[in-house]
Amino acid sequence: MPSEEAMKAAMQAYIDRYNAEDAEGLIDLYADDAVVEDPVGGATYEGKEAIAEFYRYAIQTGAKLKLQAPIRASHGNAAAMAFTVELTHEGQPMQIHVIDVMTFNAAGKFSSMRAYWGKTDMKVR
Repeated sequence: MPSEEAMKAAMQAYIDRYNAEDAEGLIDLYADDAVVEDPVGGATYEGKEAIAEFYRYAIQTGAKLKLQAPIRASHGNAAAMAFTVELTHEGQPMQIHVIDVMTFNAAGKFSSMRAYWGKTDMKVR
């Protein structure tokens, strides 16, 4: 199981690589058999190729991520972070308030990512 420090560093790398538009670096944080659910109750992406397609598209939208609180680790193999997605949607500047929860495999790669946000978490800036 990865240490708290390693999990927090991977979560920070997720934010940094997304904002640097480094899709390949971001995708490399995931295990080959990982699952992404974004948002929870919505679309699910299984396996690295499906996850890669999701992030390549997401980064092309020009959205940026901004942490809203320190990244939190756990006593197990999971960590969470609260952040805001800033983007332009249909010509309007928007914010989405999100909490991502990642689980990690023994190698320190994300084995799952679940994004918690709903329609009421989307706000016009």
